[in-house]
Amino acid sequence: MIKKVIISLAILISSEFYSQNTLLGIKNTFLSVLKSQLSAGVSGEKSETDYPTYQFTLKDLEATESIISKELEDNGYKKPGKEDFANTVNKVFNRIIDPRSESKYLHINFEDKCSKDFKLFKNSNSIDVNPYSTYVFKNGLFISDLYSIPEILDYTKDHELLQYEKDAENNNHITDVKIYYWKDIADLKNIRKQNIKTIVARNMYLFNNNKSYTTWLVQNDQVFVKNLIKFFGYDKESKFNEILINEYIQSKDQHKIGELIFSKNCNKELEIRDGILQSLTDTYQKSSNPKDLFGLMEFSSKLLETNGYSNYSESEKIKMLAYLANTYDFLFKKNHRNQDGWDPRWNILGAYFEDDSRSKIKWSKLKEEMQRNNYYGLPNLKEVINYAEGFDSVGAPD
Repeated sequence: MIKKVIISLAILISSEFYSQNTLLGIKNTFLSVLKSQLSAGVSGEKSETDYPTYQFTLKDLEATESIISKELEDNGYKKPGKEDFANTVNKVFNRIIDPRSESKYLHINFEDKCSKDFKLFKNSNSIDVNPYSTYVFKNGLFISDLYSIPEILDYTKDHELLQYEKDAENNNHITDVKIYYWKDIADLKNIRKQNIKTIVARNMYLFNNNKSYTTWLVQNDQVFVKNLIKFFGYDKESKFNEILINEYIQSKDQHKIGELIFSKNCNKELEIRDGILQSLTDTYQKSSNPKDLFGLMEFSSKLLETNGYSNYSESEKIKMLAYLANTYDFLFKKNHRNQDGWDPRWNILGAYFEDDSRSKIKWSKLKEEMQRNNYYGLPNLKEVINYAEGFDSVGAPD
């Protein structure tokens, strides 16, 4: 019995020693960076203008890796295999992780999706207008924004660090510059909690396929969610799509929903986001309000009758019109006689068949191109083309 107790105590002590050493090892990886950040403060102010007090380097990003990795582990994140991680990064952000590359991180620039440059930007930076950014940690197998360490770690629990910051404040005497320190941010604790929750939710959703985080992301991380759709065409989650769809429906420029549905990829090829069209159809079916779909018809007019979308070729425009008509015209044909709110006379192809004078692409060319491409595999297109040719100056044939 005594032998068992001794063995148990030995295991406990060994485990505690290992845990302390692990934490000490983690701390040592970021301690010098943390001290630099504490000395510099959060921000500065000179003559009532923001004044930079700290310049981020790669070391700042590296210093957060062990902290974030530990937080993810504590919150149930299961690191995917390297191949699965790389595949997801490629599908979501269209970036390739090259196993031969020595770089440990990728910069995801949401405002220039094709950029492969590596730059450090904080999304909370109030001094410069920087592109919304996040970073792929290749070795850590997760993604995260760039954070200052006090934004993700409670350093105040370490009295030596807290005293270090106070000493830095007493010794900092930059002429005419007021420096704000981390210890004086009243809601830093809540900011830190929210940052950790954000990191966990994004990674659990994207890399652990944990859909229970969908609602949290919709309610708490809308900028990231909307940027995923707008810049990278992530249309796989209907609840994400609904956020932007509802914004476009309520906008004065409803036609801009077409810019959400269609885009050019990094090879300058047409990219069509079918998930947005399906989510828009679902939104209309829930509301029974045809006005939810009017942006499709408005976009088709601007596509054919203005120079606003000259970056698309003639054949691309015809294909885009096909997708719009496959959705809008089919629903018009099915519902316009028994549901209030539809345009009383026209749908997309019907209006175009009746009068194509304002477009460089004539009806015969459009129809021929759609037929030649076997209607792009769209289930309703042939039917709505035939239906369109029944329109006259009065409107729909039925």
